[in-house]
Order: sequence, then C-alpha cells, then structure tokens
Amino acid sequence: MNVTDQRSVKRVGMVIGIRPEKIEEYRQLHDGPCVRDLLRQANIRDFTIYLGQFDDGRYYEFATYNYVGDDYDADMAWLAAQPRNQAWLAVCDPMQLPFSGQASWKPLEEIFYNA
Repeated sequence: MNVTDQRSVKRVGMVIGIRPEKIEEYRQLHDGPCVRDLLRQANIRDFTIYLGQFDDGRYYEFATYNYVGDDYDADMAWLAAQPRNQAWLAVCDPMQLPFSGQASWKPLEEIFYNA
C-alpha cells in the first residue's frame, strides 16, 4: 500500500472488558479460523486484539483494525447480517464485559497516527 492509499484507510481502535474465567476459552476460540474470512470480505485488515490486566484488577481487551473499503456502514451491515458472524458473536459476547452505556466494544478516538 502506498502513502496515497494510507490516507483512505479508516483506522479503528476499541476497548472492552473480559471475564477473567473466560480468557483461556476466548484465546482458544481465536486460535482457530474464527471469522477471519468474513472480516476480510468486509474489507477489514490487520485486526489485532491485545489483552491486559490493569491496576483495578480487571482484564481488558484493546483491538485495532484497518478498514480499506469504500462504504464502511454497508460493509459493517453486511458483516452483521452474516449467520456465521452472528453465531461467533453469540459465543464471544457473553465472555466480554462492555463499559456502562455500551452494548459491545467501546470505540476510541484516534488522536495520533504515524505512517
């Protein structure tokens, strides 16, 4: 990808809590094929999830990805409508602990990017 292409990439960062007793199961789920092919079809690239325990004793996941398509809303609607993605989320969502007022991952504001 050249520098011009980088400007059209939408970079997404988000955070969510995870139930400590579900961490190992969550890791194992993500070791398999998961929904990687669906993410790719929805123009999502470089999806990465990080895990950490913070001073409050809770575990949090931080995720980033790049969106490289032309219609983010349409691609996210397509992904949300996929039965295999719905089944995946039905397994993963109960393992997570959304922040107050959030149904799932909390989106974060990008404040700096260095290509």
